[in-house]
Amino acid sequence: MSQPTFLNRQALYLRPDPARVIVRPFKPATEPRDLNPTDKTRANHIVDRVLALDSEAAANQLADVLENFLGRHRNLLETFEARADEMEEALAAHGSFSKVQRQLIGAYFLNEYSFEASALFNPSIVPHPDQSGVPTGALRFILSLRAVGEGHVSSLTFRTGTVAADGSLAVDPTARLASSPRIGYRITGPIGDEVEVVFKPDEDISERIIFPMTESQSHGIEDARFVEFHDGGRKTYYATYTAYSGAAIRSELIETSDFLSFRMTPLQGAAAHNKGMALFPRRIGGKYAMIARQDNENLYLIYSSDLYRWDGGQAILKPEFPWEFVQIGNCGSPIELDEGWLLLTHGVGPVRKYSIGAALLDKNDPSKVLARSREPLLRPEPSEREGYVPNVVYTCGAMRHNDEIILPYAVSDTFSNFATIKISALMQAMRN
Repeated sequence: MSQPTFLNRQALYLRPDPARVIVRPFKPATEPRDLNPTDKTRANHIVDRVLALDSEAAANQLADVLENFLGRHRNLLETFEARADEMEEALAAHGSFSKVQRQLIGAYFLNEYSFEASALFNPSIVPHPDQSGVPTGALRFILSLRAVGEGHVSSLTFRTGTVAADGSLAVDPTARLASSPRIGYRITGPIGDEVEVVFKPDEDISERIIFPMTESQSHGIEDARFVEFHDGGRKTYYATYTAYSGAAIRSELIETSDFLSFRMTPLQGAAAHNKGMALFPRRIGGKYAMIARQDNENLYLIYSSDLYRWDGGQAILKPEFPWEFVQIGNCGSPIELDEGWLLLTHGVGPVRKYSIGAALLDKNDPSKVLARSREPLLRPEPSEREGYVPNVVYTCGAMRHNDEIILPYAVSDTFSNFATIKISALMQAMRN
């Protein structure tokens, strides 16, 4: 089948770059478990070997480390010292370390991690909170992406770009370095930790990497669906995402107002035990509203007076057409149009082929489906079929700009691209 005439694929391929690295804690143990007594013994052996070096040998070794790694990371010596401090609880009683010894010991308990070595995919897009200096009719945006590195661990990374007045797209170059945030606070709750992470203002947004911080996220922060949420005069960016522990999944929530500090909170309720939740961009009838897929097959509409608890729900969309007979899911938060709520969906068809479609929901009562795409808007093309998971196109959220939908999408769980959709033509096609 041919591609719809109202959809225009771009050529803005965002591919994983193994040269982008951060330093992560390294333990002489099988990650991510804590150090057991044997591991602590090994850690102390490493420290003893460092302390056995004379001052000149230690200084030479540290200089060699810096020659190899200094240009690849910010504030590397500070990072070494902070890591040595973190290891103190595992170390036997010892005398004071010299500055060189402390920095060198810290270096032995870190490793470089290429966070997007394997994949850069499942994007979502929102308007940038800072639109200063943007030409009339244009819009600056923030793109979130799922990055996958060694061990298939997923983290969250960002890009910025601009949609021009004529609808043309540009993505800004990435910064050369990458940075991890500091932990602002951590609160242990009955179902897991709430964590705030904070980046430095002088770090470009493309430097900011949110790596798993809690046990529930230890194997991945997956598929963040960002939305610009309006509540009266207040604007907040929320994203539901899948936290993967290596044994279980659940939905959690990120919130930020500036993309500098982020609060990550577990969600409660039966609907949060699955993945693929997407928040409406404003309250409906005074309540928060969410699209979810708690049965792995159909799409549900859920209301809640509590942003952090989601139960129940009403099935509003079920597989109907051959390209979605296996299951359907949402592809990001609904987009408010004059005609109603535009909900992008994904469908799974024969040979586990993923395609992207759409539905139009009533603006006042989103449980009413006004229209639905009988055929996919976007399907894997022959040139976009190969990758880590073949035959998949997928998105975690699109954005309206003037009379178009800006749709970033992933290709075969490997890299990302963009498409644009004319809203008027899409509405006409869905009603036919």
